Amino acid sequence: MSALPMIDLKTQYKHIESEVLEAMKNVLDSNQYVNGTAVKNFTSHLENYLGAKAVIPCANGTDALQIALMSLGLKPGDEVITTPFTFVSTAEVIALLGLQVRFIDIYPDTFNMNVEQLQEVASPATACILPVHLFGQCCDMESVLNIAGRFNIPVVEDNAQSIGADYHFSDGKKVKSGLLGDIGCTSFYPTKNLGAYGDGGAIFTQNEKLADKIRMICNHGSSQRYYHDEVGVNSRLDSLQAAVLDIKLKHLDTYNQHRADAAERYNQLLADLEHVITPAKSEFSDHVYHQYTIRVTDGLRDELQKKLQEQGIPSGIYYPVPLHLQKAYRKFGYGGGDFPVSEQMSKEVLSLPMHSELKEEDQLVVATAIKNILGELK
Repeated sequence: MSALPMIDLKTQYKHIESEVLEAMKNVLDSNQYVNGTAVKNFTSHLENYLGAKAVIPCANGTDALQIALMSLGLKPGDEVITTPFTFVSTAEVIALLGLQVRFIDIYPDTFNMNVEQLQEVASPATACILPVHLFGQCCDMESVLNIAGRFNIPVVEDNAQSIGADYHFSDGKKVKSGLLGDIGCTSFYPTKNLGAYGDGGAIFTQNEKLADKIRMICNHGSSQRYYHDEVGVNSRLDSLQAAVLDIKLKHLDTYNQHRADAAERYNQLLADLEHVITPAKSEFSDHVYHQYTIRVTDGLRDELQKKLQEQGIPSGIYYPVPLHLQKAYRKFGYGGGDFPVSEQMSKEVLSLPMHSELKEEDQLVVATAIKNILGELK
């Protein structure tokens, strides 16, 4: 059989091709390639979608995290709490700014921050808490915010994988992910639920003072040309990418619903399969399934992935080595056994094809192959 795509951007593009080409032509005709009308329109529409007072576009999701931390005025050596089971950007920006990473472990069902451990390690010495909404659903943010509030700790959300998800507070209030803490950061990398056709990112906040500072940092620390009040960076979303994102934003809820429908089909197809644990969904967050990630137990994950690949079925391991065991981050003093859940998950997780165009018949092929391969491996 021909190989299945892990993510099908080609088919998604075909559905919006005429809109995209027209929008790109408008940008080219305008000659406004940086901070033009397309960027302003997308920014306004994303603010309305999220219910955000301020959205500040930037060049990519990593920049978004770095700029968010810069805006808080943290000093070298300040402690930032996050988890080691995430993409490297989360810890990378902490290290680049000379801050100190304080890792805590995750839950094995949602892969998100363990708030009991956060309760144990958070203190007046903590400069920032950086939760990661992994694979498409939010951390237990009500608990995170309660803990942060006791010590007046700012919270920066890594929202790169959960844009569009709603968080449900215990009092019934509903808030979009990325607007739960002081600052939210996202990526528009092409494979994201809201993806550009190149790099892009954005920073969200409900704090106007922070928003002004973030805008300055994104623009070389300047609010008036050639006058620089902050040490900043050069990080901008270009107009062509903004034009694409503005079109795809109109479809985001539909894309996310298609992903949720596909996840439910996977859940049914893989139900009660020995050696497979399907992803859990928390009671306080929507799940937009940036990834559909199963756990394969009893040491069978790598062999299963190998045999799937032989049949033309792709899969991904996010992430094979937790950050505390990466060579670049050994300087923070952690070692094997410090975060046993993250280490166990790195040996068990396997993400299956997931995208807004995923067909039921393709999922049946994937699930049947998994069942047959695991049956042979027993």
